[in-house]
Amino acid sequence: MTAPSVLPFFVYGTLRPGAYNHDRLLLGRTTAEEAARLPGARLHDGPGYPYAVPGEGTVTGTLVTAAPEAYGELLGALDRMEGDAGYERTAVETVRLHDGETVRAWTYIASPETALGPLIVGGDWFRRPAPDGPRTP
Repeated sequence: MTAPSVLPFFVYGTLRPGAYNHDRLLLGRTTAEEAARLPGARLHDGPGYPYAVPGEGTVTGTLVTAAPEAYGELLGALDRMEGDAGYERTAVETVRLHDGETVRAWTYIASPETALGPLIVGGDWFRRPAPDGPRTP
């Protein structure tokens, strides 16, 4: 098996800055975190975290560049966590917001057998409605 390409990560849920898994897994292991979007995808709510799937729409998130010395360990930790939660790692084309540049990145999409929750209109997990009013990360 060949080694995976060294790519930044596009994160759109609990790994985004301000969400609970960011500080647990990414804090101190990155060199850049930039606002980005993933075109050609839809976002669905899940059991405490969202699922991206290919489709018409755009998902809002963050492009995270891992520190070189942390990359291998971080990739392994993310693959384990996300794999256990019903995701598959895949390379995608994201768009960095500050300059519009297309950047190839790893992201985790729902595996085909994963049960999806309701569609998150607008594609931003931080701005999804809660049953009883606005929700924060």
